[in-house]
Amino acid sequence: MFRGNNIKKINSLFVRSFHSTVANRSGGPSTPINYPSLEIENAGEKQKMNLFQAINNGMDIAMQKDSKAVIFGEDVGFGGVFRCTVGLRDKYGASRVFNTPLCEQGIAGFAIGLAAQGATPIAEIQFADYIFPAFDQIVNEAAKYRYRSGGQFNCGSLTIRSPYGAVGHGGHYHSQSPESYFGQTPGLKVVIPSTPIEAKGLLLASIREKDPVIFFEPKLMYRSAVEEVPIGDYEIPLGKARVVKEGKDITIIGWGAQMRVLLQAVNMAEEKLGISCELIDLRTIQPWDVETVIESVKKTGRVIISHEAPKTGGWAAEISATIQERCFLHLEAPIQRVCGYDTPFPLIFEKFYVPDHLKNFESIKKTMVY
Repeated sequence: MFRGNNIKKINSLFVRSFHSTVANRSGGPSTPINYPSLEIENAGEKQKMNLFQAINNGMDIAMQKDSKAVIFGEDVGFGGVFRCTVGLRDKYGASRVFNTPLCEQGIAGFAIGLAAQGATPIAEIQFADYIFPAFDQIVNEAAKYRYRSGGQFNCGSLTIRSPYGAVGHGGHYHSQSPESYFGQTPGLKVVIPSTPIEAKGLLLASIREKDPVIFFEPKLMYRSAVEEVPIGDYEIPLGKARVVKEGKDITIIGWGAQMRVLLQAVNMAEEKLGISCELIDLRTIQPWDVETVIESVKKTGRVIISHEAPKTGGWAAEISATIQERCFLHLEAPIQRVCGYDTPFPLIFEKFYVPDHLKNFESIKKTMVY
């Protein structure tokens, strides 16, 4: 149980408003957060890369080692709007890296056909907000192709990449987080990395996975997340969460760009309140790592789940239900969800909409004193 002086410290902070200044409302200072890098066994030579460079490097390796791999989407032949495919057409030719018409349904349908015929398509939807015209192709064709044919045919070599999430000025058509729409679909895997090292390893695993994968990339982190990334070939298993930071008082769960927000909240809780937080990066939304989460919650008895997507129907609800079923007698407080609001993603009110580190810090305090 969490008692004594720490409870007094928490209660004393409830009288303060952590949203009272412009700096706090905007998420505080913009100094980089020292996010713990994942250690890759036998990593060999490393090179400093940001997230989009790591993704580019991963696709380069996939193209080198698989002659059937092809990359296509809107503007990818020119490097893409976020530069993730820059240089790949020059290296592999216009027959393997090429632009498509502005038709997401066509991109997905073409990719399914290629995969069904034995190719390894790596399709790009330019923004996750525009994936919805392709929704029928993805959830009714790609996800069900193996099942409806009784295992005779499949499009398991299909990977669909797409940048998602808030970026500071994207408004409602360039900021959405649609992962839960696809997480409910049997036959799909949904992956969201949070660092350059993990983006490369998870992408290579996704491309080689024998089920269709939706790979959402946190566009806010494309340039701001930088690590020493192994230049060789490596994979990170899908469906396995990462315990970024071990703790004993409360479990904090997130994925993608939200992980840096949560690390800020965790650091604040430890520095100001002496709370020991266990921070978990889910990494794969479907299938998600139930056992790692359950083990942590049974240890701490308290849990917060945070994501940018709206609260209602978000993936935090699925995690919450599973924790309630599996950990009911271990819980010391109600499960908390710190998410986006149930509104269209706003432009001028984005700073109020996003579940920033201050909202998560307030939720940690609330949960600890319950």
